[in-house]
Amino acid sequence: MKEDKAKFLCPYCGDKFDSYEMLKSHAVKVHAGEPAPLPEGMIRLKINGKDFRLQVEPEWTLNFLIHDVMGLTSPKMFCDRGACGSCTVIMNGRPILSCMTLAIECDGKSVQTAEGIAAENHPLIPAYVEHHAMQCGYCTPGFVTTAKALLDKNPEPSLQQIQEALGGNLCRCGTYPQHPKAIMQAAKELKVKAKGGHNG
Repeated sequence: MKEDKAKFLCPYCGDKFDSYEMLKSHAVKVHAGEPAPLPEGMIRLKINGKDFRLQVEPEWTLNFLIHDVMGLTSPKMFCDRGACGSCTVIMNGRPILSCMTLAIECDGKSVQTAEGIAAENHPLIPAYVEHHAMQCGYCTPGFVTTAKALLDKNPEPSLQQIQEALGGNLCRCGTYPQHPKAIMQAAKELKVKAKGGHNG
């Protein structure tokens, strides 16, 4: 049986090509309305609202790409086993563990880190400061991203819902009682803001 040496697969129709240039030419002619396929190992990724085209290795995790390659230091590496939540980022609206997610699988996705949450002046940031919901601060970005994803989905969470949402985030300093307080305050401020009023 003759070995199939075609290396480039069209993501839209499944046709195979011997070179990236042939694939690109095919896509332009046959799939004109679709984004041009990227070379092998390259992904499109929106991070904190900015679009990137990134060359990644097959074994890279999303955490390695964001933290070590791109220099966004909020997603921490603590357990490297998906058990502590310190590497949490928001992907397409859901909190995910970046240490357990391969970067190559994130093509076309939108990611938000704690840096992005702070840049949009989200009330979670000052609420976390006011309620001292951190000590060493290492786990804090994971808590903040998890909380942001919760509030985006459920603007008025109960204490139990907050505790359940944060169940996968660990803090060695024991700041657990303060997180719900900060999140509830942020929820109130978001509600006031949504109504166009002032919290005073």
